[in-house]
Amino acid sequence: MTSRVLSRASTLENKLDHLSLHDEPQPAAPAAPPPPRLSTLTKPSTNPKLAPIRPSAGGPSSSSTAPSSNIARASLLKPSHLAQPGPARSSTATASKIRTVPPAPPSSASAGGLPTKYRPPPPSSSSANPGASSSALRVPGPSSSTAAAAARTAPPPPASSSDIGAYDGGFERDERSAQAVAAGAHQGAQGVVKGEAAKLLALDSSAVGSHRTTIPFSLSSFEIGKPLGKGKFGRVYMARTKAEPKYIVALKCLHKEEIVKNKVEKQVRREIEIQSHLAHPNILRLHGYFHDERRIFLILEFAGKGELYRTLSRCGRFSEKRASRYIAQMADALAYLHAKHVIHRDIKPENILIGVNGELKIGDFGWSVHAPSNRRSTLCGTLDYLPPEMVENKEHTDAVDLWALGVLTYEFLVGAPPFEDMSGHSATYKKITRLEYSIPSHVSVEAADLIRKLLRLNPLDRLPLKDVAVHPWIKKYEKAPPASGAGTPSAGSTARASR
Repeated sequence: MTSRVLSRASTLENKLDHLSLHDEPQPAAPAAPPPPRLSTLTKPSTNPKLAPIRPSAGGPSSSSTAPSSNIARASLLKPSHLAQPGPARSSTATASKIRTVPPAPPSSASAGGLPTKYRPPPPSSSSANPGASSSALRVPGPSSSTAAAAARTAPPPPASSSDIGAYDGGFERDERSAQAVAAGAHQGAQGVVKGEAAKLLALDSSAVGSHRTTIPFSLSSFEIGKPLGKGKFGRVYMARTKAEPKYIVALKCLHKEEIVKNKVEKQVRREIEIQSHLAHPNILRLHGYFHDERRIFLILEFAGKGELYRTLSRCGRFSEKRASRYIAQMADALAYLHAKHVIHRDIKPENILIGVNGELKIGDFGWSVHAPSNRRSTLCGTLDYLPPEMVENKEHTDAVDLWALGVLTYEFLVGAPPFEDMSGHSATYKKITRLEYSIPSHVSVEAADLIRKLLRLNPLDRLPLKDVAVHPWIKKYEKAPPASGAGTPSAGSTARASR
């Protein structure tokens, strides 16, 4: 992994990049920062648009702005929830790079001096919201009797330090900053969008006609915890619902003004609409969303073990058993998406999270599209994962996800993508169109067979997902089903362990 250096500078990196939250102990000697993944919308040439918008992760900051593009996208739905600070690879859309924030130490002094209306209530007060029903979150949780028993036996967390961490007053700082800018510019309402943009960004899952109507939410519905990161579009915080049974979620804030400046109102709305329709154990759940004059808030599932790419970078490569079970989960999730006529178009380790039970969860839908006709022509995605039909500016179908699954399988087992070339973009494109790659000898015959059947130049020749699920390499490491009477396994791939 350390061989990846500046060759993967992002060309479309104005995206609210992913975060993660990982409560495992940090290693004593952290590995070298993982290099950025190159994203692209254009083929290599002398065109100045190919120059990176900003340097790769860890490099000096840049004041460059994104080149205009009628297909610029914002991928905004991926908090990977990592408390452990570390670098992030570049990604594919039009918001700024996330700066991960290490959690504040759990001390009374860290939160006691912050005047905030969002701090959790003191232990003696009730934090339940009698007007809200927690069932509207539609997330698995303990039964009411179990929750009640836990509440009777467990001591209440202190107000200044709890399992969601100490709030740093970020929302208030944003409000004061907006007010100061408005006062200096003699404007009445800084950050308030109007007109058609305001209608497009008036997103509320409790509204009549929503796909999956929830109870009304607002900031007062949550206890805000530690910050998970900050980007151009806003902040992400760990949070807990005040209504019983007090689910822990990731609360993402997006500033409407920044969305409008980047001209991605329709794309943001489409991304939220797509993810809100999805319910699969290997896809990050969007539980609900609400907005005020200036911001959109997304209530996202908590992926407790962080970002897959960081884990892969730390391990170098995965064992065949682990990789096989991960690919089985990804194939199941992609089959679910394709059945709903959704093409993901940007499968890669950076866009995948690890849940609390070790299961994979696709957590980014910035390039996804709902395409009942199954034919699209937009060039999008990440350089190392681009299929040949996109490189050659041809129409593409959901078979692009099959190609990406083959690249992902290779990267899991080798530690680098098959078409990576340090000499530049053009060399990578040539390798893709000529199908030039080699499989190391340590990769098993069965795994190599699956890779070759997925990495085919002709999209029609790629192995269908239903056949991936029964491939010998997948079946070899498939977890045995539970014994009779032990319960029925859940839909999808949750029965497959990650290790």
